[in-house]
Amino acid sequence: MKQSDFFQSVYEVTKKIPFGRVTTYGAIARYLGTARSSRTVGWALNASHHSSEFIPAHRVVNRKGMLSGKHHFGTSTAMEQLLENEGVTVVNNQVVHFEKLFWDPVKAL
Repeated sequence: MKQSDFFQSVYEVTKKIPFGRVTTYGAIARYLGTARSSRTVGWALNASHHSSEFIPAHRVVNRKGMLSGKHHFGTSTAMEQLLENEGVTVVNNQVVHFEKLFWDPVKAL
């Protein structure tokens, strides 16, 4: 699969994450059948900020619920603010009740 096709596949899954929920880079990679490509999912989401369409990349966190990609959102608090606008509580850069808010595309799609 070409990189641009993979990135577009990541975007399509990311757009399906429900408002107020989060998923992980690894969960997206598993859904796409490329379980070892969570870093590439992160690269795709980093590049999504240049897309003309809205990609809710702020809803994707690391496997522990940490806002590991927050430095790609313009300010150090933008990712947290976007999540909190959706009712997601973040404390010390970690999603509170991560297990409850976790959306698994493998199960949901």
